[in-house]
Amino acid sequence: MASNNKKFTLPTAYTILILITILVALITLFIPDVKSASLPDVVMAPIKGLQEAIDICLYMLLMGGFLGVVTKTGALDAGIGSIVKKLNGKELLLIPILMFVFSLGGTSYGMAEETLAFYALVVATMIAAGFDSLTAVATILLGAGTGVLGSTVNPFLVSTSIDSLKGVGIEVNQAVIIGIGIALWLSSLLISIFFVMSYAKKVKNDKTKSILSSQEIKDSIEQFGSNKEEVIEFTPRRKLVLLLFALSFIVMILGVIPWEKFGVTIFEKTDFLTGVSLGNWWFSELSMWFILMGILIGIVYGLKEKEIVSSIIEGASEMVGVSLIIGISRGVSVLMGETGLDTYLLSSASTALSGMSPILFTNMSYLLYIALSFFIPSTSGLASVSMPIFGPLAKELGFSPEIIVSILSAGSGIVNLITPTSGVIMGGLAIAKVEYSTWLKFASKIIVCIFISSSVILSLGMMLL
Repeated sequence: MASNNKKFTLPTAYTILILITILVALITLFIPDVKSASLPDVVMAPIKGLQEAIDICLYMLLMGGFLGVVTKTGALDAGIGSIVKKLNGKELLLIPILMFVFSLGGTSYGMAEETLAFYALVVATMIAAGFDSLTAVATILLGAGTGVLGSTVNPFLVSTSIDSLKGVGIEVNQAVIIGIGIALWLSSLLISIFFVMSYAKKVKNDKTKSILSSQEIKDSIEQFGSNKEEVIEFTPRRKLVLLLFALSFIVMILGVIPWEKFGVTIFEKTDFLTGVSLGNWWFSELSMWFILMGILIGIVYGLKEKEIVSSIIEGASEMVGVSLIIGISRGVSVLMGETGLDTYLLSSASTALSGMSPILFTNMSYLLYIALSFFIPSTSGLASVSMPIFGPLAKELGFSPEIIVSILSAGSGIVNLITPTSGVIMGGLAIAKVEYSTWLKFASKIIVCIFISSSVILSLGMMLL
């Protein structure tokens, strides 16, 4: 007899984000020191979030158009097939290699939103290699995320924090921040690699070991594995397309790394294309770059004008949902700022930390930054508003202000591996056709292990400094 019991499933990402927005609004009603959110505030928060995130939303749409043209050429399928064939039983090596590369981007320049461009390619590659789409998500998200968690020279976190501390008269030793950052980065990366490779190996040996639902597997196969049975010839023209494809991402990386902050001046006169030199690009310039490269790739491959345009439109249409999720998630931060709840939480946290022992101060600060990062997912934004409060408090208590920067890095980093208020997480999951509940189930054990290792490293750092 068939069971009538229905398995509980989390609502969609859109509903989760709207519920979080409503929860934030309700919290403001019970705190007299902040502005109470009204119904218009709640209703307009997602719209204002979309307005604030319009640059990244546009970037995602045009990135989708770029990928649509590349997909039309068949070069990705042919290239992936060639890679998998050459690996021939060594597919697991893809995981640590890719995770390390993504983590380099995370620790050096805060690679986060930029990873969204890689999901389609990595998911398709992992499925072709015998893994599943969750393996691809974990490879990208945990790779780049652990790098950000252990930021060493990430200007959006480290430089912003140092500048904010200088603004209140506190000088810090960046070498100490780099040293602790390396320890946080490598420990969390190794933990993540272990778990991802263990899971991927089980899935490759037995597809029933995948924790994806049958619908998630079906959706990911339809989206990324449609050419599994078809052998696509890796022609010279397709090889040229892949070279242009690779060049697109190389220029993207060169464009967003703030070279001048590192004393590199060779890109100063590279503003001939956008009016902005490499190293100072952001989403507007990246959007322009990828759509131009999409058109160029279409021309090189010999696509007709109508084929190029239709491919761009089709590719962009698949990113509409992703763009909406990114914008709506930004609405939570908008509401926090408008009501003053973010400032209230920071001030209350600062007061609560006074008078604690070094170890207790470190771990309570870590927990508080985790809580704050849930509501303020922007690391640079959190650094700007919190460092002028927490830095002087640490110095007054006789603690190292450098550790505060590392605590911010670890706290915001671990939250941004799992929080639904992160457009990077929700956007990446939407592209890969993985439900948020599935990601929670997979990542929870990894997050606990990273939390413990980071807590030990930060506590040792506070004791030694």
